[in-house]
Amino acid sequence: MIFDAHSDIPTLVYAERSKGHSGVLEENFDRFFRNVSARVMAVWTPPRRRKDAVEYGLSVVNALLNDIAESRHFELVTNVDGMDSAIEHGRVALWLGLEGGEPIGTNLDLLKVFHRLGLRVLTLTWSLRNAIGDGVFERTRGGLTNFGVEVVGKAEELGIIIDLSHINEAGFWDALDVTSFPVIASHSNARALCDHLRNLTDEQLKAIAERDGVVGAVAVPSFVDPEKPTIERYVEHITYMVDLIGYEHVGLGFDFVYYLPGWSGRSVEGFEDESRIPRLIEMLNERFSGKEVDAITFGNFRRVFERVVG
Repeated sequence: MIFDAHSDIPTLVYAERSKGHSGVLEENFDRFFRNVSARVMAVWTPPRRRKDAVEYGLSVVNALLNDIAESRHFELVTNVDGMDSAIEHGRVALWLGLEGGEPIGTNLDLLKVFHRLGLRVLTLTWSLRNAIGDGVFERTRGGLTNFGVEVVGKAEELGIIIDLSHINEAGFWDALDVTSFPVIASHSNARALCDHLRNLTDEQLKAIAERDGVVGAVAVPSFVDPEKPTIERYVEHITYMVDLIGYEHVGLGFDFVYYLPGWSGRSVEGFEDESRIPRLIEMLNERFSGKEVDAITFGNFRRVFERVVG
């Protein structure tokens, strides 16, 4: 089974439904989900929509929930028992996430609203600054704001997983200072193999493991290798992280974006889309035991979700 900890498919669903289409997920089941058992559906606020991020975020969630309601292959899940049941009954389990806290603005009540709608994973920032803290591409080095500390505390209380992909290093360490819960980096690689700001240092990787968290290896070319991003190099990131922090703390967070306007063709060679997942599994089986592969591909994220979300 495959647990993909990060997908931008809600962006596509919203765009297609805005054009009057329905059943977007069902129409694209074979394309996006044939080899996936569970997936975090991340609602991302584009920079051009940051001024009306609350309205935009709620609109995307509404489009996604309506599309799921029209489907027979998908189920929105809010706890691990629900995920297990959905998979057992032949459906893909979908978790709701926010990629950046822009849609909650500066209002903790909005975090509660999104939680009631199904939110269970919160990536604190995208790559820019928001009310919670600074992303990795900001020129400043501010960490979590006072409001950001409140958000982390409320997320703990509600059972929302904190995702540290995209936040800058100061914010990363601030978040660990103010929570004792397991955290994840849903879609990040090892900076030792690819020196990109979106990847994590060895110290950051070890810190996530020390909290019994998980890092999802990401299949975005520029995070895999600046010169030759291949599936072999992608597996090297997984192997490096397993060797450094243990197989129990490494998972998958593909972040495929080949279907989004402006991103066409930006894919890892040999791992262009979900149809290549069986090849990835073959390569992992060549390097790791069956128990380890099962943990990396599904069990590790399941463990963290069970502990934090329930």
